[in-house]
Amino acid sequence: MKNVYTVKQVNSYIKNMFTQDFMLNRIYVKGEVSNLKYHTSGHIYFSLKDESGTIACVMFAGSRSGLSFHMEEGQQVVVLGAVSVYERDGKYQLYAREIILDGAGLLYERFEALKKELEEMGMFAAEYKQPIPRYARTIGVVTAPTGAAIRDIINVAKRRNPFVQILLYPALVQGDGAVSSIVKGIHMLEEKQVDVMIVGRGGGSIEDLWAFNEEAVARAIFDCRVPVISAVGHETDTTIADYVADLRAPTPSAAAELAVYEYSEVKEQILNCESLLRRAINQKLLNERMHLEHSRLKLQTLHPRQKLNEKRQRAVDAENTLRSLMERHLTKEKHRLALCAERMKGLSPLEKLSQGYSYVCNAQGQNIKKTDQVREGDLLQIYVTDGQIETYVTGTVKPEGERGQSSHKQ
Repeated sequence: MKNVYTVKQVNSYIKNMFTQDFMLNRIYVKGEVSNLKYHTSGHIYFSLKDESGTIACVMFAGSRSGLSFHMEEGQQVVVLGAVSVYERDGKYQLYAREIILDGAGLLYERFEALKKELEEMGMFAAEYKQPIPRYARTIGVVTAPTGAAIRDIINVAKRRNPFVQILLYPALVQGDGAVSSIVKGIHMLEEKQVDVMIVGRGGGSIEDLWAFNEEAVARAIFDCRVPVISAVGHETDTTIADYVADLRAPTPSAAAELAVYEYSEVKEQILNCESLLRRAINQKLLNERMHLEHSRLKLQTLHPRQKLNEKRQRAVDAENTLRSLMERHLTKEKHRLALCAERMKGLSPLEKLSQGYSYVCNAQGQNIKKTDQVREGDLLQIYVTDGQIETYVTGTVKPEGERGQSSHKQ
């Protein structure tokens, strides 16, 4: 059967290999301090990094005499120590016995001093940050014309929006003359009135990036009336320009992503908005047409002509009702009159006259009913059926049994 080892055996074997390697027992390692942590026990845990990778480090409290300064993030240091394996985790790390500042560490101290000074002046304050335009059409770039940064920016810009215009100021980004070149590029693109500006370069050491830590560059970015996006180095690199700029991008590619809007996305949004607007307009027109039709019907109902027609109809109905009532009343009255006429007919003197009776009155029109009402010689008028007879009284005759004078009737 093949040999089988435990994890502990393997880790112990690897640690023994590290221990037997003379170079790893006393080695100087240079890098930038990151992930720094001062433990309450007195131990110091940190990492050293460069552009290619990192290594975990620890300085135990018993070795603190080998550190003459207070370590801070970003410092460039040289660590003397031994590389060995921490068996529990199966990871190797650098056990530091002495730590000194590297030449780049001195630059870092200058960086921290300028950073503190500019921060106290308010140049990092959020209220001075200008908003990045959402739909930039012209983008100014201050960087080296042959570096990877400009290629990344162009590639991203073409992919996101082929219609955006890029104005490049070919600046020196390191070495002598880099500061003045960068400042001049910022001023020139500001005069061109670009919508937004990207200032940066690719990654490198702190010495390579130092031009972006100079006060002149910081002030040029701060005073620029055009919004500035800083894009210096890799994601882990930080410069003064990053703090002063209106927006920091971790890389030049990321800066292009922030500065250039996605044309296809905006086009789709516009089409969606157009569709929504059309639907809203159509719905609005439909609602207004319905409202218009409702108003038309309402106006038709309330029109004076309609009122007049209604009044006329009511007048006609009232006239018909009144006429009907009058006719019924007249019929009733005619009937009642006919009844009265029949009754009066039986009492009419003329009717009596037609039956052989006559009506006698004196000259004063008084009806003569008794002989005592006349005297001899009085003029009498006798009404008969076909006319009137005038006669004078020559005498009167009483009925038998009553005393009276006989006379001759005319």
